[in-house]
Amino acid sequence: MKDVPLAPDEESTYECFDCGTVVRAPSGTTCPDCGSDMRNRGTPIE
Repeated sequence: MKDVPLAPDEESTYECFDCGTVVRAPSGTTCPDCGSDMRNRGTPIE
């Protein structure tokens, strides 16, 4: 595996851990539907 470069100003695709909502947003965003944490879909789940 290789690391995904971090560019906080760029938008990426994020998926909510709780409800599964997928959005295109900048880093550090929370889910617009439930307010939960989101994961970058470009980063593998370990």
